Amino acid sequence: MLNAAQTRESPLQIDVTSPAICGTGSKRYVDYTVKLTTTLPVFQQTESTVHRRYSDFEWLHKELERADTKIAVPPLPDKAWQRQLPFRKDNGLLQDDFIEERRRGLEIFINKIAAHPLAQIERALHVFLFEPEIDLTKYVRGKVNK
Repeated sequence: MLNAAQTRESPLQIDVTSPAICGTGSKRYVDYTVKLTTTLPVFQQTESTVHRRYSDFEWLHKELERADTKIAVPPLPDKAWQRQLPFRKDNGLLQDDFIEERRRGLEIFINKIAAHPLAQIERALHVFLFEPEIDLTKYVRGKVNK
């Protein structure tokens, strides 16, 4: 995370913080707080806080990877399949060190994407950053009006 002076200088800062384990049993997942602060005019709001899980980042990655976006999409942190194997003697995906490593990777990913001029006009990024819930029944691909 950047210090306060760096944040004030930057026209765009996104922090991925406060990982929290939600759900029970095999339905557990990690919820991250995604907080945006920006002065860029392409975004209609200057601040936003939403909650996202890894699958939401995957959705954004796939949406931006489409050929018609012409965006070189950076990779997401690994899916970590081995950490999902049954009969592990640790918490696998829910281990503190793994959660923190993934959180840092997601923060790097979303900051790189949001700083990209072509990504900034994609509706998927705006939905990801500003909508409380990503509702795929209402989502329509496309560009936002600047």
